[in-house]
Amino acid sequence: MAALLGASACRHPGPVGLAEPLPVVGAELALRPLGVLAIDTRRLGVDGLSGLHVGPDLTLTAVADRGSWVQARLVLSPEGAPLDLEAPRSGPLRDLVGTPLPRGFLGDAESLAALPDGSWLVGFERLHRIWRYRRLDGRAEAVAAPAGLALAPGNGSLEAMGVLPDGRWLIITEDQRPPGAPSMRQGWVGAPGRWHDFAYRPQPGHNPSDLCPLPDGGALVLERHFSPLDGFSARILRLPPIPAAPEHAEGSVVALLEPPLPSDNWEGISAFRHNGRDLVAVISDDNGMFFQRSLLMVLAWADQSAG
Repeated sequence: MAALLGASACRHPGPVGLAEPLPVVGAELALRPLGVLAIDTRRLGVDGLSGLHVGPDLTLTAVADRGSWVQARLVLSPEGAPLDLEAPRSGPLRDLVGTPLPRGFLGDAESLAALPDGSWLVGFERLHRIWRYRRLDGRAEAVAAPAGLALAPGNGSLEAMGVLPDGRWLIITEDQRPPGAPSMRQGWVGAPGRWHDFAYRPQPGHNPSDLCPLPDGGALVLERHFSPLDGFSARILRLPPIPAAPEHAEGSVVALLEPPLPSDNWEGISAFRHNGRDLVAVISDDNGMFFQRSLLMVLAWADQSAG
């Protein structure tokens, strides 16, 4: 039993110098980068990072598409620039009876959202589903996802999910197209048993890869771009407050994550507050490839100064 408990949540001493700050160049948009960290995923204990959440106490939580979770303390400067990650702990995500998920088809966790009671929602693709975890190191509980999610492409579904301040869940799929709208993406807002579907319009050449709620009832949507010639880049778009029954949703660009900024496969976004300032963090998925990096960027709104 002791061996099993030890395997379920590996703790590492900190601080351990898990991340290296990289130079950034400011962009003249509403969200401006404060700094970027290159994360040593071997020391973190998890790679393939996807969904992201940063709490008020600067606890960073992420899930990985290899069926695992990780938490660490994000160290920021007084101005909000990321300096390091400390005291990481990680372990496998578990199924409905508590068995660790295998890598691959069953363990492809892509999105993460925090519920008001402290529990977590994790969105999986390939076998599309939403599971609730009262503790990330505990067993999962099934929740009723939108019925139409079953029609999503195997590798293009639950990338973007969040819980709005009024308690509604917001979901935007990566690559599921509503009938008759090939340029749009399928979305839902509501909760189990009372879903409302809507169409989301991404930027040309981009796909939603995550979202996070904002205090005003709107959301930030992270949209990713990749091509063999251009490599990886992304944009952050701001959605206005989400009405009760939207038909369409479209955001305005508030940040460009592209060269000369360090860039990679941006897959997670979280909004949080620190030192009197509203900040945004994004994280990239290295896909377990030696030529990619796990990056963590922190951005701030241009119209807010540090407290």
